[in-house]
Parts: sequence; structure tokens; C-alpha cells
Amino acid sequence: MQDVYVIGVGMIRFGKYPDETVRTMAEKAVKLALDDSRLDRKDLQAAFFSNTFWGMFTQQHSIRGQVVLRGMGIDKIPVTNVENACAGAATALHLAYVGIKAEMFDCALALGSEKITCPDKIRSMQAYASCMDMENLQSHIQMIMEVGKSFNVEIPEDQSAPGQGRSIFMDAYAMGARWHMDRFGTTQKHLAVIASKNHTHGSLNPLSQYQNPMTVEEVMNDKPVAYPLTRAMCAPIGDGASAAIVCSESYLKKLDHVRPVKVLASVLGQGSDRDIDGEDIGARLSREAYAKAGLGPEDMDLAELHDATAYGELHQTEAMGFCPLGEGGRLAESGATTIGGRKPINTSGGLECRGHPIGASGLAQIYELVTQLRGEAGKRQVQQARIALAENGGGNIGVEEAAMAIHILRKP
Repeated sequence: MQDVYVIGVGMIRFGKYPDETVRTMAEKAVKLALDDSRLDRKDLQAAFFSNTFWGMFTQQHSIRGQVVLRGMGIDKIPVTNVENACAGAATALHLAYVGIKAEMFDCALALGSEKITCPDKIRSMQAYASCMDMENLQSHIQMIMEVGKSFNVEIPEDQSAPGQGRSIFMDAYAMGARWHMDRFGTTQKHLAVIASKNHTHGSLNPLSQYQNPMTVEEVMNDKPVAYPLTRAMCAPIGDGASAAIVCSESYLKKLDHVRPVKVLASVLGQGSDRDIDGEDIGARLSREAYAKAGLGPEDMDLAELHDATAYGELHQTEAMGFCPLGEGGRLAESGATTIGGRKPINTSGGLECRGHPIGASGLAQIYELVTQLRGEAGKRQVQQARIALAENGGGNIGVEEAAMAIHILRKP
């Protein structure tokens, strides 16, 4: 089977773009990726397009990728539309990887574009719930409330009820954070340390939605969302697009002036009906990814983890094996996950600061890691970075993600 390489990446700065559309943002990201790879649109042999909410907001269903790419003059090639909640863009990359491994094609585009901002903010918040089991949404909310009652964590009265002008995912993450506080003694300050670190990283990233550093105290004193989470610990609503071009080793040999990054592993999976103390999807899939790459967590020089909240990063730090279960907060507090530390995490600013237009987030992680492995990250560059991991989760069923993709990349 052919080895797979990322040879081009592109993304626009995530943010709020009332005058942009899913189509116009996607076109910009594709052009950037083509320019980066020095390829022409006619060189693309297949495409995989990730989007979740376009149909909900403007009724564009079914042929989203074809609509975007045909408008750019990219036609005739097979286009696969990918919808996998927040893991959609990473899933698009996984499918491109699998197609090249199977020798179905030699050069493919993975693309994600999402517009979530809307004049009616409640409509945007309601859209997130579609990334859960809608037929059982009320029972899911009830489960969050009931399970939360079993934790010995005092919750301020004004933060005890779910769904008050916020995404239901914030309540799910808050429940997970309180579970961690109850089981391991993690504190709200640990979460604030993670968020503060990401705001520092985001301030160094010209493509980050938030570019303002925040102290630990400022994070803790920010507007409460769902205890123990404050606004600064949570990913913002925003729009954006990102893309990657991948190719086979035989195709790579025909190219000049590219800066390839090898894909050592690409895994995709779904969660299980476990209880809250059972084995996590991330722990299971990361072991699979490490086995495919012939490496371990100790070999990763940096990682982009799915941190829709600061607790998300803490949880995934443990799930990826970067520290023992229960020690994610203390690892962050030690400075190890900061640029310059032994295991930098979310050097882009993460979802908390880079932003989280969900259909594009997974490829934004790849953009950051490719930039780092090429040594082109400027002020946020991780020195001597050779191997990196991206973890991108999506949706929620029960107590964990419905879907997840993990990629391991290596500098040649």
C-alpha cells in the first residue's frame, strides 16, 4: 500500500463573517491549499467535503461539496460529502487517506467549511443539539442532571440548570469536569490554567479567532457558563474554512518544490454505551493510532486536541496517554503543555481561541501541525518538532463523543 503525504494546507482566519458564505470561505481555503502545494485544480483526482449546518441555515443539503467545487471549476472528479459533527473535517482527511492507501487515486482534497454565526443566536445554539440523539434529547439532558447529582462538587445556584442560552455541549462538558473534580481533586483553577495557556498561544497565531492573552485570574473571573466553566474556557461561535491536499508516495516523487508531511496513522471510530467510569473512546483509538504508527505517546512532540472547553483538553491529554488518568490539570499547571514545555498542546490556541466552526476544525488542526512540522510557525514554533498528533471528536451520545478521528504526522 502507498504511503500518504500532506503536500498542501490552507485555512482562513476563523471568526464572524456576516458577508461570507460556506461557499466563499471554502473557495478561499482551497485556493490557499493549491497555492501551498503548487498544484492546479485539474491535478485533484477526488474530493471530500465536510459541513454540518449549511442545510439547517440555508437549505443547501445533499450535494454541498459539488456545489462548492463546481463553482470553482473543479468538476468531473468524485466528490464525497462528509457529515460527522465536529469530527467531520478529520473524517474527510481519513477518507482521502484510505482512498490513497487503497490506490483508488493518487491526489485528493479534504475540505471543511462552516458558517454558524446567525442573527438569531438561539438558532445557532439549537443547531448544536442536532449533534446528539435528537429522539432522546430530553432523556439525555435528564441523564446529565441525574449523573451530576452524584458528584461531591458544590455548584453555584445560577449555574445548576442546563441549556440556559448556551449549547447543550457546555453542560455535557461541565458534567465531565465535575466528574473529574470529584474523582481526582481537579480544581477550577486547573481549567483556568489550560484556558490561559491557550489564550497565550492564540495571541501568537494570526489565524486565531481570539488573539487576546488572558491571565488565570481573568479566566476564572470571566462570565460563568456552566460550572466550573467560564466563557474564556469555552470555544466561541464562529465561521471558517480549512483544507488539505494529500497524495501518494509515487505521486510525490513527480513533484518539485513541495514540503511534504507524512501521515503515519489515521484512525476513525465511534463511542460506546459505557458508564462514566468506563474506558474512553480517545484512550481506545489513540492506542490504535500509536500501534499503526509504531510509536507511543512519549514520541509525540506536540498535539492539537479537541478542546471545545478547557476540560476537553484536560480529558484528551489523559486519554492520549500524555499523563496518567487524573493528572491532566497538574500537568498543565506544571507548564509542560505550554510552548517551550515538554509536551506543547494546542499551539494554535485550540478550539477555545482559534475557534470552532465545527465542519472545518479538524483540518485546522492539521494546518497547525503541518505548519509546525515544516518549521514555519513563527513565534509559536515548537523547536525540533518531528512528530505530532491531532485528535478531533464529534457529537455526543451517552457520556462520550459519538465520533472521533486521530491522525499522527511526521516530518520526513
